Amino acid sequence: MAEQQAAQETVTVIGAGMAGSEAAWQAANRGAKVRLIEMRPTRMTPAHHTDRAAEIVCSNSFKSNLLTNASGVLKEEMRRLGSLIVSAADATAVPAGEALAVDRDAFCDLVTERLASHPNITFVREEATGLPPEGPVVIASGPLTSDSLAVTIGELAGRYDLYFYDAVAPIVDASTIDYDRVFRASRYGKESGADVSGEDDSAAYLNCPFEKDNYLAFHAALLEAEKAPLHDFEDVKYFEACLPVEELAARGPRTLSFGPMKPVGLTDPRTGRRPYAVVQLRQENKAATLYNLVGFQTRLKWGEQKRIFRMIPGLENAEFVRFGVMHRNTYIHSPSLLQPTLQMRAHPRIYFAGQIVGVEGYLESAAMGLLAGVNAARAVQGTEQVVFPEETVLGALTKYVSAYEGKQFAPMNSSWGIVPPLEGDRVRDKRERGAKMGERALARFDATVVQSGLQPRAA
Repeated sequence: MAEQQAAQETVTVIGAGMAGSEAAWQAANRGAKVRLIEMRPTRMTPAHHTDRAAEIVCSNSFKSNLLTNASGVLKEEMRRLGSLIVSAADATAVPAGEALAVDRDAFCDLVTERLASHPNITFVREEATGLPPEGPVVIASGPLTSDSLAVTIGELAGRYDLYFYDAVAPIVDASTIDYDRVFRASRYGKESGADVSGEDDSAAYLNCPFEKDNYLAFHAALLEAEKAPLHDFEDVKYFEACLPVEELAARGPRTLSFGPMKPVGLTDPRTGRRPYAVVQLRQENKAATLYNLVGFQTRLKWGEQKRIFRMIPGLENAEFVRFGVMHRNTYIHSPSLLQPTLQMRAHPRIYFAGQIVGVEGYLESAAMGLLAGVNAARAVQGTEQVVFPEETVLGALTKYVSAYEGKQFAPMNSSWGIVPPLEGDRVRDKRERGAKMGERALARFDATVVQSGLQPRAA
């Protein structure tokens, strides 16, 4: 009976970003027929440049791989359910210390190829202006949802008035970096132990060291620089974890040196001492021909970026292959609309996934797609919906977006801060506490997989 129902109904996924790609993959791998709708290249967004699935428009870093970190545990939870996004990231990883960073072109190509070749997925290139009249629908259109679809969502939700501004960091041509002025190192010489090539990537970053005088001159230039104008009437609201570098500079002369330019854990081999501040450059692709400026998302005008960022030691003659940009992101008020299954309370056949639900980050967005895709397939097959316990990172995120009780709902990253503390065990050491929370999370995750009959699927 369930198989006959699966043959009759199709899961529709709108949007082939991180969340939509993962949702389509999970539903298809679990036996559902999937119609994946992506409006690019028919209609482009202000931030995208290609028509590929899961295009990376911001940093190429997927954050920590360590199982003492909530982000690392979330990746492992997703691996255990055959995540398309995590497996593609693992396969296209570039050196980034203890973090998982990818070659953005190879990553997007691999995700697109896997989706296009899946026998249960029909990849449709058109703009979705409304919803199909029947069958499960996963809305993963992202924070840059088209105006016509936004109207439909607004009618379903009763409101569509939440937003924040997101910024992107510049990328430089590696051949134009002055390697006599930079040094290669990760903070405290950390090794990731997670490089898929098996090679040591402990010195995964290029570091541009500042003395006090040139740091202060750089800070002053950021304060005086001309910013690109914004065309919206709302007050500007930034996501705190992705503030433009000039906004950070405006908070005080030492904000940058204690933030993205902190020199802690780094020693310049030329001087034998710690610099006053550093700008770190992270490898963008496997060929190491491109590097991005870590933490340097910005809304400065392009001419100002070229002028000011060439004040960074080692980048005096740098050629920028991409300048930083800013765009407006929109998300729904998920706590008043969604169940922890990511279904709408008022319209259970409709699921939301990705940044549009109020999570921030590639993996967090993909994780929402994973759960929505799993549950959409189970809806087609007449199987009970899955809810992961809040002790898991996936469960903590879904609880946050579906049951947040604070005064101001805003986008959230994966963090131990949203996971319940350890029961009766006060562990002072941060890494040890993270390890214990990670062990508990994965144990609860595996138990839920077994209890729900949710067998892992290969990516």
